Amino acid sequence: MTRMTIRADNLTWGVGRKTIVRDVSLRVEKNETLGLIGPNGSGKSSLLRLLAGLKRPRSGQIEIEGRNIASLSRRALARQLAFVQQSAASDTNLSVRDVVKLGRTPHRSALSGWSSADEAAVSGALSRVDMIERRTQPWQTLSGGERQRVHIARALAQSPTIMFLDEPTNHLDIHHQIEILRMVRDLDLTSVVALHDLNLASMFCDRIAVIAGGTLVACDLPSKVLTEALLHDVFRIKAEVSPADDTGRPHIRFRSE
Repeated sequence: MTRMTIRADNLTWGVGRKTIVRDVSLRVEKNETLGLIGPNGSGKSSLLRLLAGLKRPRSGQIEIEGRNIASLSRRALARQLAFVQQSAASDTNLSVRDVVKLGRTPHRSALSGWSSADEAAVSGALSRVDMIERRTQPWQTLSGGERQRVHIARALAQSPTIMFLDEPTNHLDIHHQIEILRMVRDLDLTSVVALHDLNLASMFCDRIAVIAGGTLVACDLPSKVLTEALLHDVFRIKAEVSPADDTGRPHIRFRSE
């Protein structure tokens, strides 16, 4: 039996009297890439933050590697989990390497010096996102796709076993969207990725979870989730779904009528 890296049971969360995530239970397997999709306002970003321990549920619980995250300190969580936000703007004047070094914070005390393990983690992270040659380059001079690579490198420098990504391809052109998601898929990590683009979710995710109105509507293989009926019911769109010629994964053609 495959041990679950992430186990969420009956998660409910909201603001004031408004419930945004309602009774969601979810399992994520080791080294799996799980996509979260849903209409705007469906609760997928809130669910992602609950799973990453950035929000506390009103009820329900999350286990990471069999441990309830409510019992873990923020620092202990940051040693296991990394969170990559949407393409974040920054006016920092740091170099690429200095930005990635920030990922080592959970592993260092206030009095500890920079160690060979820290250096190896930063260099390894930069190499994995193919940015080692840009390590001395100022952050401000990077393109959007390059900045997102550096955000992922900073997360990798934490040496996590699980990575959460909230719309990591937002505002990027299609070339960089594919590049970023291919890189995430090929990392030796468990990843949960909130996405808008349904075809990209189909291409790069092992399974897809669909959130609508704060509830989990479906969670399965792309071929079982991305159906014409579900797209109509959840997204209110008319589409034709057929297997892609090269992968057999579902490809969605949207209809204007």
